[in-house]
Amino acid sequence: MSDASDSTGAQPPSEPGAKPRRNLTWVVLPVAIFAVLVALFGFALTTGDPSRLPSALIGKPVPATEFPALAGLLEHGAPVDGFTSKTLAGGDVSVVNFWASWCAECATEQDLLGELKERTKVPLYGVNYKDKPDSARRFLGRYGNPFTAVGTDDSGRKAIEWGVYGMPETFVVNGKGEIVYKHVGAITPASLTDKLIPAIEQAKGAPKVGSALN
Repeated sequence: MSDASDSTGAQPPSEPGAKPRRNLTWVVLPVAIFAVLVALFGFALTTGDPSRLPSALIGKPVPATEFPALAGLLEHGAPVDGFTSKTLAGGDVSVVNFWASWCAECATEQDLLGELKERTKVPLYGVNYKDKPDSARRFLGRYGNPFTAVGTDDSGRKAIEWGVYGMPETFVVNGKGEIVYKHVGAITPASLTDKLIPAIEQAKGAPKVGSALN
């Protein structure tokens, strides 16, 4: 086999204008992953159905989290409790709603959360996200409190563990504490009847109400 070096062992000079070849995998791979995520978000937004955003937690137990009670919140003169992930695994289907007083869409769905509780008879658990206690209490005083318990997530870290994209988001949890459905964005009359109630009834093992799930 011939050797490209001369008799002194020196390598011949590179051709003029030649550039060193680099491994671009570490550059291309993150860009490709980002492009896929952008495409998924774009699909959900352009179809007008943000609930189609992906969730890796569907079919899995809720994250091991504890939501302390909202300070100063009273119901009939008694403090309203917070809750934990263990609360959601007590055998009953439940709904968890992430909300904030500064979230305009949260206000639009508050009446529908009350309707959801009335029609399904399942407990609703609220998570007040990165909010001031007095602002959160005023919000519930103005728009109503449909929640069995109201916990808080002051830092926002627990919402990240739940895979929350933004306010509001609603989760249907089965009796074993597993997430079976996730709704991103404000609940509407259509999504209440066609999505959330069927998901709840399916989780309870009863015939689905309204339109079938997609």
